[in-house]
Amino acid sequence: MTRPHRPTTHLTVLRSERLTPHMLRLVLGGPNFGAFVDAGHADSYIKLVFDPEGRPYPEPVDVSHIRATETRDRWPKTRTYTVRTVDPESISVDFVIHGDAGIAAPWARAAEPGDLVQFMGPGGAWSPRDDAEFHLFVGDESAVPAIAAGLERLPEDAVGAVLVEVSDHPLPLPAPAGMTVEWLVRGPAEYSPAALADRVRSLDLAERGDVSVFAHGEREAVKELRRAFKELEIPRERLSISGYWARGRAEDQFQVEKRTEAGKI
Repeated sequence: MTRPHRPTTHLTVLRSERLTPHMLRLVLGGPNFGAFVDAGHADSYIKLVFDPEGRPYPEPVDVSHIRATETRDRWPKTRTYTVRTVDPESISVDFVIHGDAGIAAPWARAAEPGDLVQFMGPGGAWSPRDDAEFHLFVGDESAVPAIAAGLERLPEDAVGAVLVEVSDHPLPLPAPAGMTVEWLVRGPAEYSPAALADRVRSLDLAERGDVSVFAHGEREAVKELRRAFKELEIPRERLSISGYWARGRAEDQFQVEKRTEAGKI
């Protein structure tokens, strides 16, 4: 099957901001910003484009052409990130920083004003429903940018809960007065995919009326959440739920596994 042509957008790093010891924000803009078309969704995302190791391509990179003419091992690498904010002349993208592993996070940590950024997108499909009686946001560090963007779009009288599991250093999440924000800080404890699902089960969602759910994060944790929502009889159409990443998997393998039994949510 022929892949659709997906042009790349080319922006410039304007500045970087350290939000926590493990989260970094890059603000992107520059003379090409007019080419960026806002998707208009709270979960808007872009796919950053990186050259494959040992094979730099001339900029700007035509990803669709390379995929049509080169073998897979020569394709550029892509990494998916939420567009945290869209402003008149810039966007911001937040990166979770843990060690030197991976492609995107080390690049973001080393990025300087003037560096070129190439990406495909934006994509996205979800924004919170104004008519929901109870809004539930659930996720880990990787979901914080999308959760924050969703909270900013809630009506002032919104009621609900936010549950975020992090290793340390919670990030302030402004929310309407009727929204409770709870951070589940793991600290040195061993990671448990069931932690968020167990907390969700304690919320008495059956008594909350029309519930709208945004639940994203590590794949196995999201599978546990999916089981919990099924037990609680939350209708599928009220759920925005997916894995953003998987422990022990680079994004390339994670994306391939999405189409297998292991990747099903």
